[in-house]
Amino acid sequence: MSDDIKDCYGELFKAILSLKTEEDCELFFSDLCTIKELNSMTQRIKAAKLLIDGETYEKIIAKTDISSATLSRVSRCVKYGKGYKKVL
Repeated sequence: MSDDIKDCYGELFKAILSLKTEEDCELFFSDLCTIKELNSMTQRIKAAKLLIDGETYEKIIAKTDISSATLSRVSRCVKYGKGYKKVL
């Protein structure tokens, strides 16, 4: 990823922070992302919540249809990251 794109992260984060309602979020993210991207993010959030609640990988995969590779990444983020813990 180029440094030019990384420099724009702040603009993206400021735009997200400016959203006030769930409707604002829906409108913004439906313009910004494809349905597949939104579904993937939703799937990861649900998987993270289930991991935090102590569900097994097998049950999470069955409930979310997430791939084992993606679930493994979400699991690492839940265990060692800071974002999911702060939000969920």
